[in-house]
Amino acid sequence: MAQSQRPLSPHLQIYKPQLTSVLSIFHRLTGVGLAVGTLFLTWWLIAAAIGPGAYQTTQAFYGSWFGYLVLFGFSACLFYHLCNGVRHLVWDLGYGFEIEDVYRSGWAMLAASVTLTVVAWMIGLGIGG
Repeated sequence: MAQSQRPLSPHLQIYKPQLTSVLSIFHRLTGVGLAVGTLFLTWWLIAAAIGPGAYQTTQAFYGSWFGYLVLFGFSACLFYHLCNGVRHLVWDLGYGFEIEDVYRSGWAMLAASVTLTVVAWMIGLGIGG
């Protein structure tokens, strides 16, 4: 059987990462993060419904350094996914398809998601107010 001379399909080892591809990959990852974070939220709600002992256990977890890390990750995923979703809605309206606009909106979306995450945590921790 003779080998085909057709080119291979491009893949990650051929393409260098670009802002657009990295943002797309992170959108998918933050979707997974939101699903996992929703399980933690469900655990907290069930514990609150079960009673004081279970609720205190979840509160102790969320009050630990690891709990804060989980909550911070969940909120970062939430704001990233939200901002990128708004960006996609603008695209659905038919705007922002020029490459300069795509990059500009990508950087703006990143800045907005970081800002919203930091501001939410500052408000939640009572910092600066």
